[in-house]
Amino acid sequence: MEKSGKSHKRHHGPRGRRLAPLLAALDLGTNNCRLLIARPARDGSLHVVDSFSRMVRLGEGAAQSGILSEAAIERTVEALKVCAQHIKRHGVRRIRAIATEACRSAGNAQVLVDRVAEETGISLSIVTSAEEARLAAVGCAPLISEDYDGALAFDIGGGSTEVIWLRRTDAAPSLVDFASIPLGVMSLAEADGNGTDRAAFAAMRAVMLERLGAVRRAMDCKGAFDLARHHLLGTSGTVTTLAGVAMGLPRYVRARVDATWHDCTTILSVVDMLVALDRKGRALLGCIGEERADLILAGCAIFSAIRELWPCARLRVADRGLREGILRELMAEAAAQ
Repeated sequence: MEKSGKSHKRHHGPRGRRLAPLLAALDLGTNNCRLLIARPARDGSLHVVDSFSRMVRLGEGAAQSGILSEAAIERTVEALKVCAQHIKRHGVRRIRAIATEACRSAGNAQVLVDRVAEETGISLSIVTSAEEARLAAVGCAPLISEDYDGALAFDIGGGSTEVIWLRRTDAAPSLVDFASIPLGVMSLAEADGNGTDRAAFAAMRAVMLERLGAVRRAMDCKGAFDLARHHLLGTSGTVTTLAGVAMGLPRYVRARVDATWHDCTTILSVVDMLVALDRKGRALLGCIGEERADLILAGCAIFSAIRELWPCARLRVADRGLREGILRELMAEAAAQ
């Protein structure tokens, strides 16, 4: 999937007031390359002026080979050239570009980093799993409800899954604990042989229950996780897709899905429906399509495991995360100068 916004050249607002400089955040994941360009508003919010997203499948086959394939590198460099064009067109000066699990685990990640720098001018930084979890928390923390003490935030990526226990405070939410599992929709599906039936779902779910069960036990040592006083807070293509299907959307629309609330039982019923379909049936759903049809089952398995281990009643869906976390930190840095 590829998305692109319009170019905005104006640097002065109404009555000649000078606008804040544009900021750019680029998140290169195992599956997708995403760019967000935004301008800080006076009320502390971010006004998005441009975005770009392309599925590059950077980590395709990397879990088995230990390296990024030449084809995957080529796809990724081409996508980042488009990102560079967006950044140049808007004249963005303050940029942060990060790469996550696929580059963390690949033995030849520096080859990609060097090519990107040479051919696009973008400086990619490979972040640790701890930094990835922290940025995701910063990005989606504003969606923790004031009616709850906190949330179990989770980010189901292409190559890893982060779970983050956030507790609401009068200031910014505090991070109680986090964990990163090096299994996401792509790596989990490939490890299971890319199966797309009910047996494959059950096998992937069992793997994630085992891996995340250890995380839950470790978190329990940090204090009591009150299910009645916490909600789930999901960010990623999996959870936004499940929400879109639950809402009956003929095609995915970010503005309709971001920040919505759902009963977890409703989302699990969507999981059951998708598991019962074959790949073709999943691809026919507008919020899934051909690109996600072979990966959504793995995402369903991960979500189902998370919900069983942290059986909160309610889920809030965030179509925001790493990029928004980067932008908020860039905004704070700009304000401090």
